This record gives sequence, C-alpha cells and structure tokens, in this order.
Amino acid sequence: MNDHRAMQRAIWIMVGVLIVLHQDIWLWDNATLLFGFLPVSLAYHMGISIAAGVVWFLATRYAWPVAEERAADGEKGGAA
Repeated sequence: MNDHRAMQRAIWIMVGVLIVLHQDIWLWDNATLLFGFLPVSLAYHMGISIAAGVVWFLATRYAWPVAEERAADGEKGGAA
C-alpha cells in the first residue's frame, strides 16, 4: 500500500511540473524554426503533449483505484 501512495504522490508531482512547464513565457518571442519549418514553441508544446500522455498512462497504470472500481462494479450487479 505504501508503494501505491508513493506512486500517486509522484504522479501528482509530475502533473504539477507539467502545469508549470506548460506556461512557456520564455518562448513567446522566439522566432526560431526547427528543421526549417517548425516553430520552436509548437515543438515545445508537442513535447509537453507527449509528456502529458505518458503521465496519464502512468496514472492509469499505477495509481488507478482498482479496488474502488471493482467495488463499484459489484454494486451495479456486474451485468454489462
């Protein structure tokens, strides 16, 4: 159970870091193009989006409350 709480805490920290990093005020005036066509700010947001997907995967894989979900399914009668 302690590992479960540690992983939940780590995921919340990762979410907080993503929220802070999403505010990219340091790239607002940067006109640099990557590969000659991709604005650096757009590339940065692509990276943030991929990181958010990874964090969401980790959250559903390691911090999802499976016991509560099973209890809720049992209350519904289990019929799909």
